[in-house]
Amino acid sequence: MAATPQKPAAATPRRKVSRHRGEGQWAAGHFTPLNGNEQFKKDDDGLNVRTRIETIYSKRGFDSIDPNDLRGRMRWWGLYTQRKPGIDGGKTAILEPEELDDKYFMLRVRIDGGRLTTRQLRVIGEISQEFARGTADITDRQNVQYHWIRIEDVPEIWNRLEVVGLSTTEACGDTPRVVIGSPVAGIAEDEIIDGSSAIDEIHSRYIGSKEFSNLPRKFKTAISGSPLLDVAHEINDIAFVGVNHPEHGPGFDLWVGGGLSTNPKIGVRLGAWVPLDEVPDVWAGVIGIFRDYGYRRLRTRARLKFLVADWGAEKFRQVLQDEYLGRELVDGPAPAQPLQRWRDHVGVHRQNDGRFYVGFAPRVGRVDGTTLTKIAELAEAHGSGRVRTTVEQKMIILDVEEAQVDSLVESLEALDLTARPSSFRRGTMACTGIEYCKLAIVETKARGSQLIDELERRIPDFDEPLTININGCPNACARIQVADIGLKGQLVVNDRGEQVEGYQVHLGGALGLEAGFGRKVRGLKVTSDELPDYVERVLKRFQEEREDGERFATWAARASEEALS
Repeated sequence: MAATPQKPAAATPRRKVSRHRGEGQWAAGHFTPLNGNEQFKKDDDGLNVRTRIETIYSKRGFDSIDPNDLRGRMRWWGLYTQRKPGIDGGKTAILEPEELDDKYFMLRVRIDGGRLTTRQLRVIGEISQEFARGTADITDRQNVQYHWIRIEDVPEIWNRLEVVGLSTTEACGDTPRVVIGSPVAGIAEDEIIDGSSAIDEIHSRYIGSKEFSNLPRKFKTAISGSPLLDVAHEINDIAFVGVNHPEHGPGFDLWVGGGLSTNPKIGVRLGAWVPLDEVPDVWAGVIGIFRDYGYRRLRTRARLKFLVADWGAEKFRQVLQDEYLGRELVDGPAPAQPLQRWRDHVGVHRQNDGRFYVGFAPRVGRVDGTTLTKIAELAEAHGSGRVRTTVEQKMIILDVEEAQVDSLVESLEALDLTARPSSFRRGTMACTGIEYCKLAIVETKARGSQLIDELERRIPDFDEPLTININGCPNACARIQVADIGLKGQLVVNDRGEQVEGYQVHLGGALGLEAGFGRKVRGLKVTSDELPDYVERVLKRFQEEREDGERFATWAARASEEALS
């Protein structure tokens, strides 16, 4: 009997073998661009686009702009195209960039350390009125942002800013962004050390220099000698935090690798104490590590926080010392916990020279050019020539004589700029949102302002420190993960089955006091219309259930899901 023929065995599929290209780290010899962003940066440094803006684009108009300049290099000079009006949040992720682009720009003015003279503030206000349809928002990184800017007007705006010592240089892009600092540096009675000279030195040596104008992604810096920890140091790429060394005196504790967005990480201490005069060199060493060892293959992993997470603090410090500083850093102490929750400097406070500073709260950072001009005039009328912006979207007028304080506070109130805000007015922050931002899905600024009004009306006796941060997309520009109540914009389904604007809720995040990320309750999303009802309900439960002296974040961590829903 003949054997039954056997079918040939199925061939095993061959795995496609691809050569691992590494992470695009220059220090490993990987200089070949691995994505479009790295390619356009290699083709031409972003700083070079200014010449084309001044000589070509401002004369020929928006349609003459090269796409790699429009959506890439122009950021090196603080320019982003803004969202075209009328495009709803459901189309944010599906339209091409050219479909989302309006022919107007957001322009960011960098304000290092949040420091402004009244002359500078007046110029910012005048530019807003003349070129930006009155827009001028205060950001949570101490900057001012304009909208509705025409490319034809950019050279004149630059000229006016630079005459008074301001610029938009590297306000955006894969660059060292604005150096944030304590807004009361040099004047606060409780200050550990004034970091202003280090901010000035970093700016003069490195901002606008091609030494660090091609980084894997943005690089955020914070420097503060305030015991209030007033610059959100935990979520910056590098932070210098004021401490007193038991042997060497006042200096800074060094932190690296913080950041939020879709992969939030709290920065880590390197355990190193840095004296004031060495801050710029240490800063250059850390940003040098980022430039040379930072991951350039995937934009989603190109922030310093990913390198720090992979290396750990010990290796990072060793590389910094061995390859970039050529010396050992001094071991030092950690900063003490701040003694109060609020660190925005709102209210009336005595300076170290006997005069006073007055901090006040615009609504969710939303001001306008006319208001900024009036603030400058008010400051001067009450004897001051200096103002500050804060990382909480607030402002401060410095150097006010005691006899002038009450008059100034009343004058600010008349502008709806209160120095005595409710907890809701004081603690609510919002990003730009769908009004102008191409990444946004929902409205933020108007929603935040409306929420303040509703909560003040519904819970007028609520006086606990509380932060409510509202973001229009997952990118966390408004720091949602570290707020008591963080609201991440997204489309949700309402009780009628309709897709509407809403928010995913994060509860119990914090900075300064036991820094950590908020809790996400499974399935907890609220529509924009439901938002006031939801926040009121949760805050009343907090008032009912809290223990003596318990903070909202502590309660939210232990509360039942039912109590938080």
